[in-house]
Amino acid sequence: MDASFTFIVATIILALFFDFLNGFHDAANSIAAIVSTRVLKPHWAVLWAAFFNFIAFLFFGVHVANTIGVGLIDPSVINNQLIFSALFGAVCWNIFTWLYGLPSSSSHALIGGLLGATIAHTGMQPLKWAGILKVLAFIVISPLLGMVMGMLLMFLTARIFFYSNPHRVEGWFRHAQFVSSAFISLGHGSNDAQKTMGIIAILLYSSGMLGSTFYVPTWVVISCNFVIALGTCFGGWRIVKTMGMKITKLKPVSGFCSDTASAFTLWFATILGIPVSTTHTVTGAIIGVGSLNSFSAVRWGVAKNIVWAWILTIPASGLVAAGVWYITQFLTSHTALFAFNSNLFVIT
Repeated sequence: MDASFTFIVATIILALFFDFLNGFHDAANSIAAIVSTRVLKPHWAVLWAAFFNFIAFLFFGVHVANTIGVGLIDPSVINNQLIFSALFGAVCWNIFTWLYGLPSSSSHALIGGLLGATIAHTGMQPLKWAGILKVLAFIVISPLLGMVMGMLLMFLTARIFFYSNPHRVEGWFRHAQFVSSAFISLGHGSNDAQKTMGIIAILLYSSGMLGSTFYVPTWVVISCNFVIALGTCFGGWRIVKTMGMKITKLKPVSGFCSDTASAFTLWFATILGIPVSTTHTVTGAIIGVGSLNSFSAVRWGVAKNIVWAWILTIPASGLVAAGVWYITQFLTSHTALFAFNSNLFVIT
C-alpha cells in the first residue's frame, strides 16, 4: 500500500478520534442543564443528546465545513502533514482540559491547531484574515449572545408565569426541557461535527481525491455525525459537574431558558457558516439565567477559570501543532535522506 495513502487514512482516523473527543468533551453542553435539574438521569440524558447529535445533518447544510475547509487558510498550501499536526494539537489540548475538568472549546482547539501548523509550514501569508476575524469575533459574540438571550428568555418566562402555581410551572418546564435539550443537541451536532467534516474534506481535496471542486462527501457527513454522537454517549462527566452545578444552580425553568438560548445562538452561527464554540455559548447562557436571579448566584471564580481556558485554547493548541509539524518535518526529511543515501549505495 502506498505510504502517502496510508498516511491519509491515519489522518482521517485521527480526525474521527478528534470528533469522538469533541462529543465526549462537549457532552456536558447538551446535558448539563437536564442532568443538574434531575429531569433525566445521566445515562438517559447522553443517549437523548447523542440521538439528536447524529440526526443534525438532516436539518443543516455544510456551511461551517466549507469555512473550515477553504475559509480560513489558502487550500493550495494544505497538505497531509499540516492537517495531521493541526489535529494532534487539538487532541492534546482537549485531553488536557478534560483531565482538569475545564470546559474549553474543541472548535477553537482545532482552529488554533490549523493556524499554528500553517504558520510553521509557510508563515502568515496563506491565512485568510476575513474568515479568521469572524471566528475571533464570535469568541466574544457567541457567549454574549447566549447570555443576553438567556436573560431575555428568563425575564419573559418570569413575567408570563408570575401568577401561576410554582409547582405546576416546574412540572411544565421539566417536560419542556426535553425539547430544549434536543434543540441544543441539534445545534451541537450541526456546528461541531461540521468542523471535522471540513478537515477531512480539505484533506481529501488537497490529496487530489475530490477532483477540482471542493465539496463534502456524504460518507464524511454521516461518519462525523455518527462519531460525535458516539463520543456524546460516553460523556465527559468531569465537565458536566462544572457546567451544570459549579457555575450556578439550575432549576427546570432556568435550565430550559439556558438550553433554548444556546440552541438558537448555535443555529444562527451555523446558518451563517461560522464555527463557534458550543462551550462558550452554553456557559454564557447559564451565566445569563443565573445572574438574572442574583449577581451573587453565579460563582464568578469558576467562570474566571473557564474564561482563562478560552483565552489559552487557540495559542496553546497552535503551539502544540507547530511543534508536531516541526517534528514530522524533521522525521520526513531524514527518512527521505536515508532513502536517498541507500539508493546511492546500491547504485555504487
